[in-house]
Amino acid sequence: MPDSNTTQTTRRNFLKTSAAAAMAGSLTIGRSAHAAGDETLKVGLIGCGGRGTGAAANALNADENAKLIAMGDAFGDRLEGSLKGLKKKYEDRVTVDADHQFVGFDAYQKVIDSGVDVVILTTPPHFRPMQLKAAIEAGKHVFCEKPVGVDGPGIRSVLETAEKAKEKGLSIVSGLCWRYHPAVKETMQRVLDGDIGEVLSVQETYNTGTLWHRARQPEWTEMEFQMRNWLYFSWLSGDHNTEQHVHSLDKGSWVMGDQPPVKAWGLGGRQVRTDPKYGDIFDHHAVVYEYANGAKIHAYCRQMAGCWNDVTDTFVGTKGTCRVLGGYRIDGENEWRYRGTGENMYDLEHEALFSAIRAGKPINNGHYMAVSSMLAIIGRMCTYTGQAITWDQAINSQQSLAPASYSFEADPPIMPDADGKYPVAVPGVTKLV
Repeated sequence: MPDSNTTQTTRRNFLKTSAAAAMAGSLTIGRSAHAAGDETLKVGLIGCGGRGTGAAANALNADENAKLIAMGDAFGDRLEGSLKGLKKKYEDRVTVDADHQFVGFDAYQKVIDSGVDVVILTTPPHFRPMQLKAAIEAGKHVFCEKPVGVDGPGIRSVLETAEKAKEKGLSIVSGLCWRYHPAVKETMQRVLDGDIGEVLSVQETYNTGTLWHRARQPEWTEMEFQMRNWLYFSWLSGDHNTEQHVHSLDKGSWVMGDQPPVKAWGLGGRQVRTDPKYGDIFDHHAVVYEYANGAKIHAYCRQMAGCWNDVTDTFVGTKGTCRVLGGYRIDGENEWRYRGTGENMYDLEHEALFSAIRAGKPINNGHYMAVSSMLAIIGRMCTYTGQAITWDQAINSQQSLAPASYSFEADPPIMPDADGKYPVAVPGVTKLV
């Protein structure tokens, strides 16, 4: 993509660039030093929390000749606990010696430089663009958890890096795992093949309860407190509509051909999540995404205790209605219900990555993971500002949520006031940057 500092990315140019990139990617003949099926693929894990530990396990499940040889995390205790659990289960396939255990903000680069073939990126979303860029520049294949950024500059960086990966013949597999779920894949393909006719409306819901929280410790700096509670700080997570609801938005984007909307608008707030320990994020969002053909995605997400929960996808077309999560079925002119067996989508996404590497036929999920992540980000922009925002405004936003520097002694971008309260966005007052 053009330099975002000099050339504005319009929706039309975005579509043209994306189409050209997709064609170029389909013509790329990948190369791999690991085409032989019995060769070891050396894996490095960057981010050793619960999701990272799970992703490493999925990678080892997916390929019997994969070995975990390096690990990195901002916190030594997280790395130690993850390594202990993985070593217990996979024994000689986890060969992370002391020289390949890296702690600190620069741990990601040390893992990348440690002789690995594949890196797993599972740190908080804020760090994804810089770590993906570093991995691809170093010639590594990547499993990249969702979402892939928290702001416009980050998403522009990811799009540029995805193009570099194509040029280098490197694979990028996204942690938007429903793309690898057999029932979801078959259901979505039927919709894309026209079984419900032209899609007119999409409803995506991700209404759930509350999540974990780690109590502040006296020895923690403000940066460490926020890093250990990254879910609750928009600069680290993008807010919960970005960190969690992106799974639902991804299915909505998928059915719309992974093309961006024209604009979005919505509402949201912080009704019950009022304690300062919950940082600056909202507890509910409702966003409408409007597309050039008149179709709309209606997206709702909420994290509150004691409420009715629902995580479903509903597509309404001219010939029928489809339920993805919540049925895997089509009602209308072409009635159908999925009858296949279930498989572990978390293992399957890693199987796809390793198979592509070994076959020398790279796969690249860069475009759709960036579009879906940006859908979530523009939604947050709308709920925080109370404004209708176009795709062009969002993708070209100059608002970076990054701190001035990365260290545990540095101030995070969001700091508490004298009463320990964090500044929270106010619709109608907070401005679009």
